[in-house]
Amino acid sequence: MPQDKYAILVIDDEEPIRRLLQRELSEGNREVFTAESAQQAMQLINERHFSVIVMDLRLPDVQGLELLVKLKESLSNTEVIMITGHGDVDTAVEAMKFGAYDFIRKPFNLERLDLLVAKAHQRVVLERENAILRQQTDSKDDVSFIGNSKMINEIMFLVNKVAPASIPVLITGESGVGKDVVARLIHMRSNCCGKPIIIKNCASLQKELARSELFGHVKGAFTGADDTREGLLAFADESTLFLDEIGELPMEVQASLLRALETQTYRRVGDKEERKVNIRFLFATNRHLAEEVEKGRFNEAFYHRINAFHIKVPRLAERKEDLPLLVDYFLSILNTDGMEYRLIDSAMACVLRYNWPGNVRELRNVLERAMILAENGIITERCLPRELVEQSENGDDVFTLETVEKQHILKMLDVFEGNRQKTAETLGISRKTLYRKLLNYAAG
Repeated sequence: MPQDKYAILVIDDEEPIRRLLQRELSEGNREVFTAESAQQAMQLINERHFSVIVMDLRLPDVQGLELLVKLKESLSNTEVIMITGHGDVDTAVEAMKFGAYDFIRKPFNLERLDLLVAKAHQRVVLERENAILRQQTDSKDDVSFIGNSKMINEIMFLVNKVAPASIPVLITGESGVGKDVVARLIHMRSNCCGKPIIIKNCASLQKELARSELFGHVKGAFTGADDTREGLLAFADESTLFLDEIGELPMEVQASLLRALETQTYRRVGDKEERKVNIRFLFATNRHLAEEVEKGRFNEAFYHRINAFHIKVPRLAERKEDLPLLVDYFLSILNTDGMEYRLIDSAMACVLRYNWPGNVRELRNVLERAMILAENGIITERCLPRELVEQSENGDDVFTLETVEKQHILKMLDVFEGNRQKTAETLGISRKTLYRKLLNYAAG
């Protein structure tokens, strides 16, 4: 895979040096810009991001290290290499104390400068990757939506249709239904699937610092802003930003995020200049946002914008025919000891009758507990929580194990277009057993 293209800025008041460095530093993955003064450089910096800046120590419109200090205070993902004359070595060393990556003396060795630029860019890339990893605190497990029910097939249809588009998507549903899985699937099928998805739960945002976490801030923007820091929008540039529990985002920040959605531009807190980004926005909530709008607790314009494309994830109780597949899936991915786990019929019946108020997340937790209590891989009712067994004993739910098994077998037969051999292999039964069951269904 080719490296991402990055930009270099050369600042020097001598035109021959600017032309030389633009020619020599240009490569397939580099784009070199030039400026003859600090003023012209700042204009270019406000228009785009530069990974590396190569800058003469002496410029006509600034004094000493004034421009370097300004750059290091306002740019957090840029390295600066100083060009110095023979008598400026002491000043160049001082420049490194102020954050310069390195310095090179005139007349300079072009090969060494090229190597310095490459190493400086690599540092920028590593720092950005580390910052992104710090934002990605959620697990990457379960990046698949398990089920063959009509509801799940409809969700997968919508995911596949909307993924290549750039439109915002609002994913709704109760806690634990798998809204984050839907978001990751959209990202994985999108045009930015090669970049990491940036995930943030808005419920974890501190109200006073929410704007800063989203948009970033410059040094001195507020009390405690000792350094310039990038926000989530900078990390998500050219990728996907998934904001979970968007209903928890403070009202005063919603208007600013709406503008970023509509214009793909934003300002860091305390910054005068706008920055351009290219971000795919995904949102999720377990709240009824339309009701929140009516009660004045959610920005109406923001709601209509993020609700441009809506995917509702059903409760697990609404798709119980998917339970056998989900049980098999979790018993497989949670297995760390090589033991083959299975539920006896009476335990599976309890699972099928239970209403699962905690949805898929609760099912996973129940099965993880059951595997610990299982004897020789056999999961009985004794391995299940008491409330789950009691609801099964007291309930009048007629959703039987036989009904689920029939629906599941017929669905798998449809998936494999009538191929009974493949269906039997996938179900883990013999072809003879499959034939017998199909004859029973036909007779019934």
